[in-house]
Order: sequence, then C-alpha cells, then structure tokens
Amino acid sequence: MAPLAVRLVRILALLGETVNAVHITNSSSSSATVHWLGTKPEVNLGATFGLPWPRGKFFPEYTAFSASDSRGQNLDLQSWATGYWPDGSLKWTGHAIPASHAVSEAYTIKATSRPSSSSRSRNSSSGIIVSETPQQVKVNTGQISVSFPKSGDIVIGGIETAAGKTVGKNGRLVLQSQDAVFDSPDVRGETPVSYFNFQSRISNVTVSDLTSVRTLVTVRGTHSPADGSASHSDWLPFVLRFYLYANSSAIKLVHSLVFDGNATTDFVTGIGVRLDIPLEGEEQYNRHVRIAGVNGGLLNEAVQGITGLRRDPGSAVRTAQVEGKELPDISTWDTRVSSRTQWIPTWADYGLSQLSPDGFTLRKRTKAGQSWLNIPGGTRAEGLAYLGGATVGGLAVGLRDFWKRYPTGLDISNASSNTGTITLWLYSPLAQPLDLRPYHNGLGEDGYADQLDALEITYEDYEPGFDTPYGIARTSEISFYAFDKTPSRETLSLLTGYLNNPPVLVTSPEHIKESGALGTYWDLPDNSSEAARTIESHLDLLAKFYQGQVEQRRWYGFLDYGDFMHTYDADRHTWRYDVGGYAWDNSELSPDLFFWLYFLRTGREDVYRFAEAMTRHTGEVDVYHIGDWKGLGTRHGVQHWSDSAKQARISQPQYRKYFYYLSGGDERVGELLEELLDTDKTYGVLDPNRKVRTDGWTPTPGSTVAMGLGTDWSALAAGWLIDWERRTPRWHESRTKLTNTMSGIANLTNGFVTGSGLYNLSSWTLGPPPADPTNRGTVSVSHLSAVFGLVEVVSELIDWFGDSDLPPGFKDAWLDYCYYFNAGKAEQKARYGVDFGNLNLYQGHSRLTAYVGRARRNETLQRRAWSEFYGTDGLKPSAPWNVTRVSGKGQVLLGEVDEASWFATNDVAQYGLAAVEDLAFVGGLLGSL
Repeated sequence: MAPLAVRLVRILALLGETVNAVHITNSSSSSATVHWLGTKPEVNLGATFGLPWPRGKFFPEYTAFSASDSRGQNLDLQSWATGYWPDGSLKWTGHAIPASHAVSEAYTIKATSRPSSSSRSRNSSSGIIVSETPQQVKVNTGQISVSFPKSGDIVIGGIETAAGKTVGKNGRLVLQSQDAVFDSPDVRGETPVSYFNFQSRISNVTVSDLTSVRTLVTVRGTHSPADGSASHSDWLPFVLRFYLYANSSAIKLVHSLVFDGNATTDFVTGIGVRLDIPLEGEEQYNRHVRIAGVNGGLLNEAVQGITGLRRDPGSAVRTAQVEGKELPDISTWDTRVSSRTQWIPTWADYGLSQLSPDGFTLRKRTKAGQSWLNIPGGTRAEGLAYLGGATVGGLAVGLRDFWKRYPTGLDISNASSNTGTITLWLYSPLAQPLDLRPYHNGLGEDGYADQLDALEITYEDYEPGFDTPYGIARTSEISFYAFDKTPSRETLSLLTGYLNNPPVLVTSPEHIKESGALGTYWDLPDNSSEAARTIESHLDLLAKFYQGQVEQRRWYGFLDYGDFMHTYDADRHTWRYDVGGYAWDNSELSPDLFFWLYFLRTGREDVYRFAEAMTRHTGEVDVYHIGDWKGLGTRHGVQHWSDSAKQARISQPQYRKYFYYLSGGDERVGELLEELLDTDKTYGVLDPNRKVRTDGWTPTPGSTVAMGLGTDWSALAAGWLIDWERRTPRWHESRTKLTNTMSGIANLTNGFVTGSGLYNLSSWTLGPPPADPTNRGTVSVSHLSAVFGLVEVVSELIDWFGDSDLPPGFKDAWLDYCYYFNAGKAEQKARYGVDFGNLNLYQGHSRLTAYVGRARRNETLQRRAWSEFYGTDGLKPSAPWNVTRVSGKGQVLLGEVDEASWFATNDVAQYGLAAVEDLAFVGGLLGSL
C-alpha cells in the first residue's frame, strides 16, 4: 500500500489540483552523475542537460538541487522541471551550469527533499544580471553585456565585453528573394524577374524567468521589405532563441524559420544574419580576418598585410601580425616600409562560399567596384569567421554543421572602414535560388483512381495541390564569440570544434533505465548469450551503415540534412532518390525511435549526434507548422513535402520526446510539441483515408471525425501524454483527451482490432467507427498501425497510469491486439469471427508478442516472439549481414560506395525496434532457444 501522502498526491493530481503542497516525508537525498558525451571539452562555455528521477520521490516545492564536480567542488546550478509523474513528483529536470575553463570529467547533481519556497537554485556567485525596459532587454553574463531591442529591425543591439569594448552591434536578419527563376540559361533575360530584399521586423521579445546561470531571450517576428515599400508582403516568420550563460563570452542562437510563401513565385536567394563590427581607431595593419577552413585550419590575414613585401618591416612586426597581436609602434619599423604604407592595399571584403558538401571557394577584394581575387579554397569549411582588431577587439560568428547544410556562406565587408560587417549566410546568395516547386506536373493523375494506380508503380501518393512546402520549417544553430582582442589561432580552432560538436552532458544509460522515465521497453546491451551478442553486432552494423551512407551518398543540404533514403536500387547502385515514395524516408516506420533507443541503451556519441540531426530535420522540414495541415507530416517522397499523404504518423511527438528530455527541455522542440496539441482538429479538414474510404463518411470541421486507432491515435496520444507530463497550460485538456479516448478504445467491442473510431472534437470522446455505429464489432487490422510509435506510447501509458488508475479494459484491449496480430488465422477467426487477412511486418510485430508474453508471464508466448523475430519476414539470420564495397571503372555509379542491397530502411527500423524491445521483454530466453 502506498503511503498516505503519496495516495493523496495521486488523487489531487488526477483531480487537477496542485500537488506541490504535499511533502513526501520518507524521501531521502539522491544524486545523479552526468558526464561529457565523448571526449571532455577543453573549455565549457555553459551547458544545459536533463536528468530523470524515479516516480514519487521528489516534489518540486520541496526539492533543492546542488552540483559538484569530480573533485567535490560546488558550482552554481540552475534547475527547473521539464516533466512530472502523474502524482506530481519530478520525472525530468533541466539544469544549467555556468561557463568555466576548469572542466570536470563529470558532475554530480544532488536532489534533496527539504521544505523550500522553490526548487530553483539561486545561489549564483556567477551573477547573470538581466535588466528590462519598455525598449530593450539587457543581459550581463559577467563577461559580456548584450542588448536586445524590443521593436524595429535590430535583433541584437550591441555586444559589449567586460572591458567596455563594443565588439558587435546592429545584429539583424537579412533575406533575399526573387519572383521567378530561369529554367534554362538560354532564356536568361527573356523572363522578367523582380528581386526583393527584406529585413527583420520584431513583433515580440521575452526573457526567461530563470536567469541565475542561464538566460534565454526569445525574439519573434517576420521579414519585411527593406525599403519599407509594399512591393512584397511580410513573410517567413522567425523565432530567435538567444542563450547566454554566466561567465561566458559566447552567445548561442537557435534560429527557426517557417516558409509561408508561394513555391511558384517566392524563391529564396539568401538567408542570413548580419552584425556590424566597430573598428574605428584601429590601424589597418592591426585589423584581422580569420575564416575557418578544414580540420581546424584558418585563413589568417590582416586587412593591411605587411608580410611578403619587397622590404621587410622587421621580424617582430611580421610575427606580431601573423599572431594577431598589436604591432610594435610604426616608428620601430624599417623606414623603407613605414614610409610607404600608403601604397599597401587594404582588403575590405572577404567571402567564403560553400555551395556543395565537397568544396568551398574563398575570395577577397580591396573595395566594392574592384575585382575579386581568388584565394585557394578547400573541401569542407567549418563555418566560423572573425573580424576585429588587436586593440578594439572583435567578434567571431559561426554556423553549426556549416558544410553539411550547404549552400552556406560567410562574408566580411568594409573591414577597412570604421565599421565592418560579418554576414553569416544560412542560404548563400551565390547559390541557385531555393526552388520549392513541385518536381513534376501531375502526370495526368486527375482523380483518386489514377492516383491509386500510380501508387502501384512509383509508390508515390500524389494529389494536386498537396505537393506544397507552405508551412515547413528549418532550425539552425549559430554561435557568437566576443573578444577584447584578436584571439589566437588555437583559440579560434578550439571554438570552431566547439561550434560543430557542442559538448553535451548526459547521464548514464543505467541511470535512465533505472528511473523508468523514458519507458520500460528497452534495456542495456545484452551479451549474455551468443544469440544476444549476434543481435548486438547486427544493431551496430546497421547504425554504422547509415552513418556511412549519409557521408557517401551526400545526404546533406539546407533542407535535407538529418534525413536519409527509404529504399535502394541495386541496378543503379544508388538509393531511389527519384522514384516516388521510395526516396526521402521522412520517419517512415520509425527509424527515429530506433536510433534514440539505441542511444539510450549504449550511450554512444555517434548515435546521439545522428539521432539529434534527425530530430532537427524530421520535426521541422517534414511537418507543417502553420495552415490547415498544421501538426501533420508528409509521407516519404522525392521531396520532403511532395506526397499527398499528410498524416500524424510522421509528426509523431514520440520521435521528439527523447531529445527534449535529454537536452534539458530544448525550447524549440518544446514549441514543436505544443504545436501538435491541435493536430486532432485537422481530422475535421482532411481525411487521411479519403482515397480508399468506402463508408461514405466525410470530414466536417469541429464535428465528429474518423480516426485510426493506430497511426493516428498513437501520435495524438503521445502528444497528450507528453503535454500532461510537461504540465503546460493545456495539460488538463490533454489529460481529458487521453483518458477519454483510452476509455473509448476499451469500450469498443473489438478494442484496437476495430481499427478506427469516431472522435468528437467537442467532447473529446471516442466511439465506434462509421461502418459500425452500434458497436457490434468491426475487424480492421493494418500492418502499419503499431509501427509508428503505438507500442512505445501504449507501453508508457500502461506504466504511467498503473493498474489501479488505468481506464478499465484498456490494457486487456491492448494485450489482445498484441497477442492476435501474429497469431494464426484460425485463432484470429475463433476470437473475432474473421481472420486479419494477409499482413506483413511480422518481425517488427514480434515485440507485441514479447510484450504480452512478459505481461502474462507466459513462456510459450515469449518463445513465440523469438520465433517471429527469427523466422517470419524482415531481416533474417540468413541475410548476408555485411556491407559490400562497389567500385571500379565502367560501373553505373559516380564513385566508390558501400551498399547493402539486402535491406531497406523499413526493415532496419523495424528490426532495430524489435531487437531492442524483444531483448528488453524476453531476452532472458535467448540462451535456451
């Protein structure tokens, strides 16, 4: 029997009352350790991370957190709740530690239950100071002071160092576009083209409540015509999240855009962030330009170079300039140089363009109107540029994954004037315009019959008007580093590495597993038997193969990076990038889940980075963020938005959940999760089954809508559960929707086997489907229902509620579905009157059998699960389980590649999930098979 206090908390939580007034007196101190993912960084510029806690142990109003390093030294800590258990106890917390040059291998976070007015740690000696007026927000980290205007076109007013030097100002967004493109060089000039320039227009600025160690300033707005004319409407709404840490001279910017233009008339030609760099009073020869190259290399130049001249100013002078230091007084130079400096040109403008993932070009010129001089380029620039002076200081600006997100660029302008400029291009104006038009004209597919027939040949689900990018988004990570003087090359190289591989603090897989805060359907790697070791080696092969394919197949680009392809074409030795629904995967069959679960159990850095890139892509580019389809994602296709299947199975919140909590509550991902809370309303606008529906039902906004119990409900339920966990302002609504629909499923005669139901958008209740209004018992089972997060979501729901609070009949309905999907046709018919027909993905569904086998403690079922895993479809033990290198003259490929044509991404995702979950549920039997 649970303690009285715990039961009281549970009752209050279910009633929607506050639970913070209840103190669990039997809780004791507890701690968790976080370590750096991969190699310990040389410097910490401030870090945020998440930690899970066991159910019922710590309550926010009575928990204080403290931190110490591996030497036992205390450090400042800022803490906040990101997730709660149903009883109101802390499930996940986010934490921030300040910048430090003394970096510990690990940190211990201690949670202590004691009376407190707040769980927020405010014992900061680091001292972030935030001041706010009607005109601006100003943040002082102790190292820099940054102002953020609340209106106008300037998003960063100024960046000032502790020494009082303004090293950056007038930070603004720049956007360029045109209303047409030249479809052929031969018609250049024949088609009239209008060009547009835009600037940021701020609509709202807010600052976070917590500011002791980390401060978040959020700026929202749109891009408006730079000339103030009505030549183009405001468009491309943006959200800028600036993160500043105590003791840090760095600023992290998470930059998010939503495309709300017309794909046929709005062609983006440049997306950038621009800052002015004050240089007044700095001698031209003391001004320095640094641009990151490859593997820590730098373009290392002065605006006015005094090396390589016909006359030598002296070794001390030359060395100082190369090192970025203030040159000795000019009176000490060789007079043959000092008397002729007026003849030495100054280089005002520099530019780096990364127009492919394999090459960048560099150039410079003395000033506008003069020719450009080419500088030797390279392969993959690392995306950082610095402009400043030896005495006035300067600023470095960088983009994470710069070459991976090509076409990108870095421009330095007017470096010889009193005010220079750095522009970071997220989309380079030197590239071809961003062309988001449909890739074909419809091919004469005039109606559903044609579209379904075409689906049989190219696997593309086309429909006119649905191949639109309106509403897709993209998020980028940008960093700014402020300096009182030109930094050393070693410092800039270090920061370039920091930019592209930002240090991450994580707790151990063991701690996450023990907490139960990310489900109980995974476990640590199993090496207890030869069979288990074989499965582990297979998982490793699959994970490494996809990482290698991203590189070999160049799955990079502004919109593409973070996704991979669906199916392979062995004849052409390439993935089917140009064949309908076989191209970009767009989360089909849950590879996102596989890679996150694989990280949870292994703690591997390479897997984390891979899964993180997926989260940043699939939650942004593959999902609609505005418009009638807000909250829906797009099925796999040649373009990320081209397929007409707009469904919640792709925007599934479960795919974002792991990163959200592990990161300490990434605010952009949190915003995406909140966007998905109204996805249920889209069913009143768009019927996912419109092309194959036979019951005559049609959607009506705000009415009762048809909803699948698999791919649809699992996505909605995941979002509602996460919202309940997070306790957002709408969590009571989410809780009601969740419990009502769970009860609705339980009340269906055939439970999940019914396949669909009618969901009331007003009362949030779920009843029988249109074809069975009296609930006699419909049987409609799809092989897709459980492979887009349903297993994981229901598993979490059953754990979340517990047997005592779970809606009656829900667990039985789920266990029935788990048992009968892979059962024989005779068993299915005996139970439901008909069998389920011809299905597939049996291997992936073995985890359902494993789940029910464990739940019922039925060893026969558990053994059946392994039989299904090994002996049905999917990836079998008899598969090659190797990778083949293809090369040689005359091959139908561009270069040497690795291939494994014996599987597709669907197979990998479902094998991976089945392996991970079967090992967790019934792995103990493997040694006896």
